[in-house]
Parts: sequence; C-alpha cells; structure tokens
Amino acid sequence: MHIRAVALSLLGAGLWAGAPAWAEPLSCGVVLMHGKWGTAQTPYLKPVVQKLEPMCQVKSLEMPWSRARLYDKPYADAIAQIREAVHQFRQSGLQWVAVGGQSFGANASLAYMAQEGDVDAVLPMAPGHVPENFYAIADVRTGIDAARQAVASGQGAAGVEMTDINQGQRRTVKATAAALWSYFDPQGWGNMALSAQNFRKPVPVFWAIGTQDPLYPSGSAAIYQKLPVHADSRYLVVPANHATTPEAASDALLDWVKARTGR
Repeated sequence: MHIRAVALSLLGAGLWAGAPAWAEPLSCGVVLMHGKWGTAQTPYLKPVVQKLEPMCQVKSLEMPWSRARLYDKPYADAIAQIREAVHQFRQSGLQWVAVGGQSFGANASLAYMAQEGDVDAVLPMAPGHVPENFYAIADVRTGIDAARQAVASGQGAAGVEMTDINQGQRRTVKATAAALWSYFDPQGWGNMALSAQNFRKPVPVFWAIGTQDPLYPSGSAAIYQKLPVHADSRYLVVPANHATTPEAASDALLDWVKARTGR
C-alpha cells in the first residue's frame, strides 16, 4: 500500500501516533455571553473561547444588553435565546452542556439556571450587574422607578429613559419599560443572590473573580455561598480586574471542564 494511504488509514482508525487531541469528536458544548455594552466577539472572552474550542463546541451569543441592542428585549427573551442555543447543542447529540459568561453574561448564566435549569454546569466569570445596588443611586433609581410605574399601570411597551452604569461609566439608554424593569428590578432575575439560591438543581459551578473586581470585596463570595452545594464546584480568585478575569482564569477553567467531561 502507498505510504500516504497507510498514513491516512491509520489516522482514520485513530492509530496515528501524532493525531491531535482536537481530532476526537467534540462531546461538550458551552454557551458564552458577553458583558454589558459588549459584543458576541468581546475580547474579554476570547482567551476562554480559544482554550475551549479544541475540546468543546462554543456558541458566543449577542445578548439584549449589547452595545448595539441596549435592552431591546426583556430578560425573558434573553433566557429564551440561551435556551435555544442549549437546545441546539442537545439536538446535535452533546451530552454535557454549560452556560457561562463575563459580567452581565455571568449574571445571565445564573438566571438561566434558576429559570430553566437544564444545563450541566455554570461558568460565571467576573459576575456583574447588581440591580439592587443600582437602585441605591438616585439618578439611576429615577429611571428604574419610571419603568416600574409604567409596567404597573399596564404601559410596559412605553419608552423610558434611564441612566445606566457600567464599571463607573454612565450612559443614557432608552428602551421599553418592560425591558428595563426586567433587568433592573432589584428583586428580579438580575438579582444574582436570588438566582443562586433558586437553581433548579445542584450542578457544578466554576466561579472566577478577580482581586481588583469591585464585586470581590463586596459580595462575590456571599452570592456564591447561596448556590446549591456541589462537590465539583470551584470558587477561583485570580489577580485580575473585571475585564481580565476570564483570561486569568482560562487555564484553570480548561482543566476544570476537562475533569468534568472526562477529556
């Protein structure tokens, strides 16, 4: 047999000594979500995607809080968007599916597990968007109250302006009252402590927080401790800020996913 034909035959049989790990069938899927005012191609999650892609299928979603969308749909629609991505993974035959993200994306991964509960792991990195804290800020609270009042009076489709804050940066956003209230209700789906304690079932959680992240000294561990206990969960502290935490945690995340998926 020709040498090239022998090599191809061995490769096809999985016997070629130099066969790369990515030649194995991908058996896991990860849905990732960007932070507030970000994009599906956020550079903050790029190192995570690059580490995971040789082993898992990865879907990077553009969510309603992106810079292009600015709350064009309520939180329920965001959850439905994630659910569809998870469903596509399941339909393709993947046995292990996780949801995760950075900042607002991490918030959404917790909300998804509380509302749907159909994934095998959650990967919140530098969790962010804390509506109960935003409500304590006077100029932000004005817009939140306007959205709440409009929804209560049956005017959820009315447009409302409010001040939004992202890591100290402020901008005026305008969206429907129903959409803004769904994200900024202090006791709504954006409340990470409530999401954590309302997981539909215990699953392993890989939680990464940076020492320079505003949430690190003021509540990250407290939220994590409300999660259902799972022996495989990990709370990882890395020397990073809100933006660089995913990159700093990417090697540890890869090893953790490998351990969960038997790779």
